Amino acid sequence: MSPESQASEALPSRRRRAPRGGRHRGDESFLLPPGSPTLVLAVPGHARQAGAETAAELARLVEMEHTGQPAAVGYLDGEEAGLHGVLAGLRQEPDELAAVVVPLSTGPDPRFDRAVHGAVASSPVRAVAAEPLGPHPLIAEALHDRLADAGLARADRIRLMTMVTAASGVIVATPGDATAVRQAEVTGVLLASRLAAPVFTASLNDEASVKAAAEQLRAAGAASIAVAPHLIGPEPEAALVASAAAVVGAPYSAPLGAHPALARLAALRYVEALSTALAE
Repeated sequence: MSPESQASEALPSRRRRAPRGGRHRGDESFLLPPGSPTLVLAVPGHARQAGAETAAELARLVEMEHTGQPAAVGYLDGEEAGLHGVLAGLRQEPDELAAVVVPLSTGPDPRFDRAVHGAVASSPVRAVAAEPLGPHPLIAEALHDRLADAGLARADRIRLMTMVTAASGVIVATPGDATAVRQAEVTGVLLASRLAAPVFTASLNDEASVKAAAEQLRAAGAASIAVAPHLIGPEPEAALVASAAAVVGAPYSAPLGAHPALARLAALRYVEALSTALAE
């Protein structure tokens, strides 16, 4: 059998589940063949930090809604459920890929990405690292949903319903430096299209950046502003959201959390990385 044929057989096949109610309707899933590498979500911080339960819930959603096989969670810090230990505990056949590590982050983060790639490189089993979850239109969808959950945006801009709390401008507040802000601007543009309202990005690590974004929104005519955290929940910067919003006198939505769109993205990043690894 040729290498191309072997790679084709090893790749997950796409399947479409029977229609169901709610926001999951029509989600495309991936059926993993027996013996597929384990999908491991790499999480910043340690297993007992605030928001740590989000990763476990996302792993459950990945299994139930997309892959049909258990996903694991590994933390970059601490011994409990540490990424290195999780990888070491995986079963591997000789010369076979044991794991695809998916960074649980909304966009590229040089420090986090280096840590993930370092853990993969030092893994006692063969593993590869996938791309971060974003930027991707599904991140914008999840941000929109969280704003709607908080009453800060219409759930559907086409519906002619009045929401007195809906913001006329949004700050997408992302962890990281100016580079992270530029990368998050892709998501900001997608969110602005969904909301039909101006959106500016800012760094959660820099109050001056948040203030500047608020000033830009007000100069653009936004009478009310909301802050949308561009993070999932376990990140250390989640503790900065409330203070960043208070600096500009704005309400804020919750972190993305275990949003179904993130589970779908994790499965997608897994498949992309697995396809690349098998083709090499």
